[in-house]
Amino acid sequence: MDSTDVIYKGLKDAGINFIVSVPCANLKKLLNLIDEDDEIKHVPVTREEEGFGICAGAYMGGLKPAILMQNSGLGNSVNVLASLMKLYNFPIIMIISHRGTFGEAVYGQVPMGKATTKIFDSLDIRYEKVINPSESSEIIKKAWDLSQISGEAYALLFDISYWKRSVE
Repeated sequence: MDSTDVIYKGLKDAGINFIVSVPCANLKKLLNLIDEDDEIKHVPVTREEEGFGICAGAYMGGLKPAILMQNSGLGNSVNVLASLMKLYNFPIIMIISHRGTFGEAVYGQVPMGKATTKIFDSLDIRYEKVINPSESSEIIKKAWDLSQISGEAYALLFDISYWKRSVE
């Protein structure tokens, strides 16, 4: 089972049944797995803030939402995170491909890579950097449980090197 399969398993184990995504090369295999799953409704969007609004509506309709995105879109999402998700206590899991970290090949990704955790800190949004691929499933389940209990967003940051590692 590789890293992507463990994340997929974590989403399933957490009962996530509604996923919004923004295109991302690192998330491609995961998005394919989700598209093939009849138990998960997948809605691709063009902008992250649009996705958060759709997830809020899905939650109000009884679904368990997650958004899959790159951290480069976090800047687009600051207002909706603060004025919708936090204000009205919508639980959501963010599965984030954390670009701009050590080993990033595209220099333009580095500034947002450095700003990502600072943005979450300033918005008082819980996040966790997932280091060990084999722990992804348990971490996702825990994050959803905490998000549902607190009514808050929870972000899981997967470093680009994560996608290159496999799980035994």
